Formats: sequence, C-alpha cells, structure tokens
Amino acid sequence: MIDTVHQIRATHREIGNRPVATGEGRSLLLRRTYDASVEEVWHACTEPDRIGRWLAPVTGDLRPGGTYRLEGNAGGKILRCEQSRLIKVTWAFAEGMDTEVEVRPSHAEGGGTVLELEHASPAEIVDELVRTFGPGGTIGIGGGWDLALLALDRYLHGERFDPATWQDTPDAREFAIRSCHAWGAAIQAAWNTGDDEITAAIAFGVRHFAPGAEEDQG
Repeated sequence: MIDTVHQIRATHREIGNRPVATGEGRSLLLRRTYDASVEEVWHACTEPDRIGRWLAPVTGDLRPGGTYRLEGNAGGKILRCEQSRLIKVTWAFAEGMDTEVEVRPSHAEGGGTVLELEHASPAEIVDELVRTFGPGGTIGIGGGWDLALLALDRYLHGERFDPATWQDTPDAREFAIRSCHAWGAAIQAAWNTGDDEITAAIAFGVRHFAPGAEEDQG
C-alpha cells in the first residue's frame, strides 16, 4: 500500500517561465528528494534497462545529438547530457509539437539526492490553450510527471511498480485526485486563476485521471 499523502507532499510544484528553442516558454517544475545517491538516481534516469523498469521501455541513439522514443509515450532529441548533473531533451508526442524537459540531480543536504524536473512549452501555445480551454491540460501534464516521480521512488526502493496495473486501484485514484488539487494550487498561485476556473480545471483532471472517483478529497 502506498502512502499517497506522503507521496504528494514529497514533491514541490511550481509554475514558471523558462525559455525554449523557439523563444519564451511556460514551465512546470517538480522538485523532490530521494533517499539514494546522485549516482543511483543518474543511472536510473539514463540507462535504458533501468528507465524501462520505472518509466517505459526506451529505444534510440541514446547520446547527445541522438534521438529516443519511450514506448507508448513521447520521443525527441537528446540536446545535452552532463554526467550526474543534467539531461535535456525535446519531448513530443507528435511531429512539430516539441517541448523541452530538463532533469537535474544534485546532492541533498544531509544525504540523498534532490531531483528537479522541468518541462517547458512554447508560451504562445500554452497561453492560447489556457485562454481557450482553461488550465486543465496543465494539470494533466503535472499529474503525469507526479506519477513518474512516484514510480522512480518505488524503483529506488527496490519495488516493482507498474503504473498501468496500479492505475485502477483506490490508492491510484486518491493519488490522482490529490495531484490534481496540488497542481491546481500551484497554477492559481502563479497565474491568479479565478476560483471557479481552477475548480473546473481540477474537476476536468480528476475525470481524466481518476474516472469514477468520488471528488471528496483535497
């Protein structure tokens, strides 16, 4: 059984601005401390066989300048790789829809590793989507990364964790609800989103990630 409250509280979430290759960008930042060395976290995030144990099977020319593809997920180009410090890739589900992801591990005070994951998208695209549809899509992206960081935590603790199997459990539904609320709070703090709009966006996220769940948790 997974302590979903602890898992949600273990991650700091922030909405900000970060340039992308095409210009101004909007970003989601996640920061979490793991009880593992920087080397362990680095290997988990860069070695194909290990990536497949917690994120998804990966194929490609896995070196700077090469390309990658995560099975059933995104793909892109490997822009930078600095040993035990930085991974930067483009992240796209379809051609012409590139976003950028950075993964930055560092030593935590008192031991362990602080992992920062930042996902930036072109500002003009994000702004138009939010104006047209509200911030529900941003909540959805954040929720996907919350699940990835949970899976990494379970892997680093030596557990076998299959998100696809877990997603139909009560714990998974509770995690999804709490994740949507956490990202809703981060979005509202950054963008001054109105209460009604953020409530609707959270409800959209819950319907997508926890279908059938009672929306009675916060």
